Amino acid sequence: MAMRILFLSALLLLPQLGAAQIYKSVDEQGNVSFSDTPPPSGPSEQIKLKETNSAPPPEIIEPLEPDSGSGADEAVGADYSVTIASPANETTIPMGPGNFSVSAAVQPGLGGDSLLQLYVDGSASGSPQSSSTWELTNVFRGAHDLSVAVVDNKGDQLAVSEPVRVYVLRPSVNFENRKNRPPRPTPR
Repeated sequence: MAMRILFLSALLLLPQLGAAQIYKSVDEQGNVSFSDTPPPSGPSEQIKLKETNSAPPPEIIEPLEPDSGSGADEAVGADYSVTIASPANETTIPMGPGNFSVSAAVQPGLGGDSLLQLYVDGSASGSPQSSSTWELTNVFRGAHDLSVAVVDNKGDQLAVSEPVRVYVLRPSVNFENRKNRPPRPTPR
């Protein structure tokens, strides 16, 4: 009980502490000091403080609920159609490092929380994105099936393209055939 009274008394005195006086004094050597009590000897000057700047807190504005007729809601509930625009089905990627681009077309345009996900041979390639193009690098040689899906923010598929098959050609070395070849002549 005594602790509560002491605590309540301290709370009542806090506003008084904010209005405390400040005194400025200068000693014989010219040193300036500030204190909340006047010095016992020597001259002192009471400092008048300016009022502390304050501002009311900003008004809390509740977020608006989306209208039932807004475009974002229509896009989320829309039936999407997605196709792979490039490369065409049965395209052969020529000899090289296995790098090529994939682009997709989506109708209607993406809206709300919808994104596009590229799948290579049934596995997701990278993270879902809003862009409709991908740059694939170092794809292994052989046949690969590509598809693109429109996904929501949970990763659920809303629409999937028809698969497109590409054939990637990459250099390879057949060591067994190399053993039986005569050495190549050196240039002069």
